[in-house]
Amino acid sequence: TRGEEVIDMLQAMNTGHDGSMTTIHANSARDGVSRLENMIAMAGIEMPLKAMRSQISSAVNVIVQASRLQDGSRRMTSITEITGMEGDVISMQELFKFQRTGLTPENKIIGHFTATGVRSHFSERFRMWGYDLPASIFEPFRGD
Repeated sequence: TRGEEVIDMLQAMNTGHDGSMTTIHANSARDGVSRLENMIAMAGIEMPLKAMRSQISSAVNVIVQASRLQDGSRRMTSITEITGMEGDVISMQELFKFQRTGLTPENKIIGHFTATGVRSHFSERFRMWGYDLPASIFEPFRGD
């Protein structure tokens, strides 16, 4: 999503059809939401900020961030869910993140993906879809 098509995208995502996906370039999940807000504003749509954020928070459930790391590799670095609105602010919580643990002798980044310890707001929805996720999936990795 790069421009005014963001309006059509959000409307489609808010029609009750599960399974929408898009990409956006941003440095973090929060920056991605800000970019969506900016694209809506640039489309010339007169919409109060709270209404704009409400549209985004009801359309977007999960943000998966992929990043290019310092060694040139690309990794999934964060999975963040949008949990709704708190006043005028979109509330989010990071569920999983890439944890850097070191470098190889060739200066390649070593690490693993781990839970943050926060249980997903959508756990019940997963169960309704037939995915009974064990609580342990949300427990941080403890390397021995």
